[in-house]
Amino acid sequence: MPIQAIKRKSRGFICINAHPEGCRRNVEQQVDVITSRRSPRLSGLRNVLVIGASTGYGLASRIAAAWGFGARTVGVFFERPPEGIKTASAGYYNTVAFHELARRDRLHTASLNADAFSNQAKSEAIEIIRRDFAPIDLIVYSLASPRRVDPDTGEVFNSALKPIGQPFSNKTIELDSEKVVPVTLEPANNKEVTDTIAVMGGEDWSRWIDALLANDLLAPAVRTVAYSYIGPEVTWPIYRDGTIGQAKKDLEATAQRLDTRLVTERGGGDASFRGDPGGAALSQLAGSGIEITRSGRRAHRADASPFPRLFRRWFDHIY
Repeated sequence: MPIQAIKRKSRGFICINAHPEGCRRNVEQQVDVITSRRSPRLSGLRNVLVIGASTGYGLASRIAAAWGFGARTVGVFFERPPEGIKTASAGYYNTVAFHELARRDRLHTASLNADAFSNQAKSEAIEIIRRDFAPIDLIVYSLASPRRVDPDTGEVFNSALKPIGQPFSNKTIELDSEKVVPVTLEPANNKEVTDTIAVMGGEDWSRWIDALLANDLLAPAVRTVAYSYIGPEVTWPIYRDGTIGQAKKDLEATAQRLDTRLVTERGGGDASFRGDPGGAALSQLAGSGIEITRSGRRAHRADASPFPRLFRRWFDHIY
C-alpha cells in the first residue's frame, strides 16, 4: 500500500486532523520529562481513574500518575479512530502511544473509549475497576466536550464559548492564510449559559463519584480533582467572566459538595494535599497556568510544570 502524506486541515486557528507520529512524540516527550525528573518514583497513589484522559491536562495527569508514581491507571475518553484515508483524532493517537509506552515500562493500564457522560460508560468503567483497579485512590475529572446528552432524560445540551453581557473583540490567526484577523464574539443568551454549565460544570463529575461510591470502589482516603482554566487577562471576557467561567463556578460548587460527602462517607476529601505526596506532586507534574479545584478549595497555580502549555484552550480537544 502506498504511503499517504498527512496534510494539515484547519478551521480558523484550530487544526481539525492529527498526525500519529506527532502525537506519539508529544506523549514520549511528556514521559521523558517525568522519568528524568522523578527518580526514584513518588509514592501515595496506587489506582487512578482519569475521566478525559486522552489530551491536555487529563493526559498529562495520567502520565504523571503512571510514570511519576507507578500508579495503575484507568482512562476514559471519547475519541474517533481512523477510517479509510481519514485520520483519527489526536486523543486516539495519544492513547495508542500511551499504551505502547506503558507496556514497554510494565505499567498496568486500561482504557475505555466511550461517552463518559453516559450511564453505560460509567457501568463499563466500574466493571473494569472492580476487576483489576480497586480501590481508587484518585479520580481526575478533565472532560471537555461541545455537547452532552443527559443520560436520564435524553435532553441535549450544547456548550458555547462566548462572553456574557456584551460582545468581545480581539484578534485571531487563520492558519491557512497565515494572517492575523479581527474577530468578534457576540454575547451568549440565557440558554447558551445554562447549556454550557450543563456540559462543562460539575453535574457529571458528581455522577461519577455517586456511581463509584455506590459500588464501594473508593479508597478510604480517596481524592478527586478537576482542572479549571485561568489564562491571561486578555481572555477573561470569554473564559473567567464568560460562559466557561460560569461552568467553572458550578464545578467549584460541586467540589465543595463532594468534599463534604467524601469526608462523611470515606474519610477522604481533604484536597489541600498538604502532607499528601500524591496530590501535591501530581499537580506539579501535570500542569501549569491552571486553577486547580480540589474538593472545594481553590489551590495555587502549579508553576513548575514540565509540560509546554499546549492544550490551554478547552476547545483544542473538541474540534
